[in-house]
Amino acid sequence: MTHNIPDPHQTYPLPHYNRLCFLKNIVNNPNIMIGDYTYYDDFENPQNFERNVLYHFDFIGDKLIVGKFCAIASDVKFIMNGGNHDIDNFASYPFYIFGQAWQKVTPTTHKIKGNTVIGNDVWLGFDATILPGVTIGDGAVVGAKAVVTQDIPPYTIVGGNPAQPIRRRFEPEVIELLLYLKWWDWPITKITKHLEVLYSNDVEKLQKLLN
Repeated sequence: MTHNIPDPHQTYPLPHYNRLCFLKNIVNNPNIMIGDYTYYDDFENPQNFERNVLYHFDFIGDKLIVGKFCAIASDVKFIMNGGNHDIDNFASYPFYIFGQAWQKVTPTTHKIKGNTVIGNDVWLGFDATILPGVTIGDGAVVGAKAVVTQDIPPYTIVGGNPAQPIRRRFEPEVIELLLYLKWWDWPITKITKHLEVLYSNDVEKLQKLLN
């Protein structure tokens, strides 16, 4: 651990508070990948996180990928591809999962919408629901109880059911600069050195980080 910098391998980084954890340290499923310093804050117990990753079956193989420095509020749910039903058929009911004579309609392949990907520095608000195959861009914000059915561009705030864009957090040229800098990929010592700039909205100082 770098001296005086929080340790990403520490499960509970806040003294005397065990409802917030650095999430990568409690996830056991190899198909759930969490970046450093991403935290989850649960009203009851953050060890509950994986039960909010729903319909996540090994035989489908889809992944939940969450970037670095994300903030995930209590009760955020990720619905994975195992929750899908094939609505192209006359019957959407999954007869085959019950076996016996119904196995004859077992699909040879499963239609999946791909991995669910959450970028870096993303804030997922209380009780938001993320549907399968969605990509949420770096720096995006998902409002409380929003239901995300489509991809969200970087640095966009969304809310509602289905979630709709409310506004961009910054002007396009600032977003372009942030995506170029990718500060979340810097060494943690460099991030720490420039915290006063990153935790401000001073564009001139941000531009100087290009040098």
